[in-house]
Amino acid sequence: MAIIHNEITVNASIDKVWKILTDLELLDKYDPTVKKSTLTSSEKSGIGAKRKVIMLDGKNWFDEKVIVFKPDEALTYQLTDCSFPLKGLTHSYSFEKVGNQTKVKQVMEYTVKFGLLGKLLDRWMIRKQSDTGIKKFFAGLKSYVETH
Repeated sequence: MAIIHNEITVNASIDKVWKILTDLELLDKYDPTVKKSTLTSSEKSGIGAKRKVIMLDGKNWFDEKVIVFKPDEALTYQLTDCSFPLKGLTHSYSFEKVGNQTKVKQVMEYTVKFGLLGKLLDRWMIRKQSDTGIKKFFAGLKSYVETH
């Protein structure tokens, strides 16, 4: 299993960051790698809420659901299906108040498909692309939270 750590400090309250991260239909408003995010469950938020995400390239996609939901404290999404060479992925968020700002930490854990070939792809490409995508996501989140 591979693990990627990222964090960003946002000039906003934990509550404001939380509300945006837990609104499953907002992802395409702040993640520059996403074309469309659509709610696919009757639950709009909380454990069990689900969304389908179409990536900007128009060919890649993923479905995910909320599996941890502790307001202003902890949030975890789990991929349930995707077009990527992954057979399991979770991204977990934690929040820390730093003065008038919020530090958002993300831990992404994933397992690649295709055995040894997948592990080589991960080493050469997947990890780097995933980390770059998370950094774009975080920059978009920061900008969106601070301007809305």
